[in-house]
Amino acid sequence: MSSHRPFGLPAAATAAVLLLAATGCSWTDAGASVAVPRPPAPEAALCQALEKELPDTVAGLERSDPEPGSELTAGWGDGAIVLRCGVPRPEKMSDPNSQAVEANGVNWMLERPEGGGTRFTSVYRKTYVEVAMDERYRHDATPLADLAASVAKTIPCGIDPECF
Repeated sequence: MSSHRPFGLPAAATAAVLLLAATGCSWTDAGASVAVPRPPAPEAALCQALEKELPDTVAGLERSDPEPGSELTAGWGDGAIVLRCGVPRPEKMSDPNSQAVEANGVNWMLERPEGGGTRFTSVYRKTYVEVAMDERYRHDATPLADLAASVAKTIPCGIDPECF
């Protein structure tokens, strides 16, 4: 990974980095309730398109959306995997030492939030998509890979030419 381009991870190293980058933290009951993002109208429209394309299952888990119900949020496995679309740009994206991965053509920044779990936020796209996963997926890229086609289809690339 280049220190000048923290998200320029070579595709060949993606799987290995994803498997090594995640931690042993546990996600705190994400299924109970999540904050619904409030993106500008053009970004909300992208998120509504994404919601229509999301798979019924992710990593073998059935869709089980969090409360409150919203077209901007989705979940699988009673909070094991939670997606929020139209989230604000994470401060960590300004950190040149941030860790990033690529899964099936979509680039993601890795964060380890306090309270556990692993959080990935899409980069190089017209709105930010966040995927929070509990401890079960700390060494498993399946959730990001399962969501990549939907994100790539509905959330256009931003200014970066490396976005697929």
